[in-house]
Amino acid sequence: MYRNEIKFKISKNMAEVLKQRLSIVMDVDSNSVENDNTYHIRSIYFDDLDSTAFYEKVDGIEYRKKYRIRIYNLNPDFIKLECKHKDNTMTYKESMTITHATALKLINGEVDDMIIDDSKGSNFYSIDNEEIYLNEDSLLRRVVLDIKLKQLKPTIIVDYKRVAFTYPISDVRVTFDYNVKSGNYSDELFSPYIQTYEMLNENELVLEVKFNEILPTPIATILSTVPSFRQAVSKFAICRSIK
Repeated sequence: MYRNEIKFKISKNMAEVLKQRLSIVMDVDSNSVENDNTYHIRSIYFDDLDSTAFYEKVDGIEYRKKYRIRIYNLNPDFIKLECKHKDNTMTYKESMTITHATALKLINGEVDDMIIDDSKGSNFYSIDNEEIYLNEDSLLRRVVLDIKLKQLKPTIIVDYKRVAFTYPISDVRVTFDYNVKSGNYSDELFSPYIQTYEMLNENELVLEVKFNEILPTPIATILSTVPSFRQAVSKFAICRSIK
C-alpha cells in the first residue's frame, strides 16, 4: 500500500520542541535502544553504471525505485533487503529479512551461484547450502536478476541516528534523522570504524512524516508549527552527491 510521505529540513532546536510536543500524543518507537531514544540505521544503496536511481531523483521523475540493504544498530543478525518505490508524494516499501551470507553475496555481486534448483521447483534457491523458497515475484529474485542484467552495484552508504514516534490511527510515523553521514561503499558493513562524512549543517536534521490516508488532527496541529517548508529531501541523493 502506498503511503503519504512529507519531508523537511529543520533545526535541532525545533526538533527538540517538536519531540516534546509529539511525545504527549505519540509513542516512542520500540526500536529505540539508547537513553536518548535514538537508534542507528545504516543502508547500502544499489545503482547501475548510469546512476539511474540517483539521476531519476535529481530530475524529479515521478515514479522511481531504489534497492538497499539496511541494518540497525550494526546488528548482523537482523538485515533487511528493501525496495522503496516513489510515486510523486506517495511511497511504498517492499522489505524482507535476509541472512548475513545472502547480504554479502548481493553486496559483492556474487550472484551466479544463487542457482534455481529445478528439481525442487522454479521457486527454490540454494545459497551457500542454505535453502530459500521464493515466489515468482519475490524481492530477492528481482534484485538478483537486476544485479545480473543491469549490473547493479552498491554505490553509497547512508548512516544516521533516528528518533521515531508512532501513532496507530492512519499508521503515522514521525522520524527525526540526525548526523546524516555518507560513506563510499565498504564491505565492512557492520564495522563502527568505516570512514564517513557529515552531509548536513551541524544544526540541521531531516524530519519525515509518513501516514496512510489522513494525518490525524493532533499531529497535524503540532507539525504546523514547523518554521520551514516542505522539501524533496533525500538522504540517498544528499549522500550520493559526494561521488
